[in-house]
Amino acid sequence: MSLKDTVKLANGVEMPRLGFGVWQVKDGEEAVNSVKWAIDAGYISIDTAAAYKNEEGVGEAIRESGVNREDLFVTTKLWNADQGYESTLQAFETSLNKLGLDYVDLYLIHWPVEGKFNETWRAFEKLYQDGKVRAIGVCNFHEHHLKTLLETAEVVPMVNQIELHPLLSQKPLRDFCAEQNIVVEAWSPLGSGKILNNPEIKAIAEKYGKSVAQVILRWDLQHGIVTIPKSVHKERIIENADVFDFELTKEDMAAIDALNKDERTGPDPDNFNF
Repeated sequence: MSLKDTVKLANGVEMPRLGFGVWQVKDGEEAVNSVKWAIDAGYISIDTAAAYKNEEGVGEAIRESGVNREDLFVTTKLWNADQGYESTLQAFETSLNKLGLDYVDLYLIHWPVEGKFNETWRAFEKLYQDGKVRAIGVCNFHEHHLKTLLETAEVVPMVNQIELHPLLSQKPLRDFCAEQNIVVEAWSPLGSGKILNNPEIKAIAEKYGKSVAQVILRWDLQHGIVTIPKSVHKERIIENADVFDFELTKEDMAAIDALNKDERTGPDPDNFNF
């Protein structure tokens, strides 16, 4: 496996298994530099969102990187206030303009806004059918949200990006997504940094001569979970990609699985007010 390794989405599009996230990365110099460092380090998948307010910096970094657009996989997301049919189509054009791109590879509904996401999905299906996006999906959808969406959807979401890390392994939701051929992608794979001092994972990391972060990302990959760590530090960006030269044993995978406490670092998709 390598940074070029992909998983095939339901429609045949190849999505990189390890990408670079830019949540909480400031627009401008910080966004441009970190994305360029990531691309220089070999990352081909970049994940942003309208809500991150750094789409312009991401687009600038892509242009300055010298890498062909078609060799990259760019994800952005629709913010909650823009949900609804017409407003979704407008918000997508705004994101596209900020990124300075002709299309995005993956467009995601950021949160399951009650009473709106089915209508929003209709607009996503139009964008997909019109060739403006290569794949469409959702974020933060529980099983019951997905079931509600599937009642009216013509296209099944290809990806569900959810908070997922060793303290929140989301096994039942992962199993449901697998049944529906929906690829699961982990946001906050390092638990917003809160599990980097976990003693059990530290002990495993020492055994392999790796960092805790590298072990967690490797755990994701071995479970078939797409993962998008973020960092604004060049050495950390490079370190997070250095996870292809070792393999966790079954015993170590099981030990990390056993750490699950259903413990979130972010909001519960059943209870958010933004």
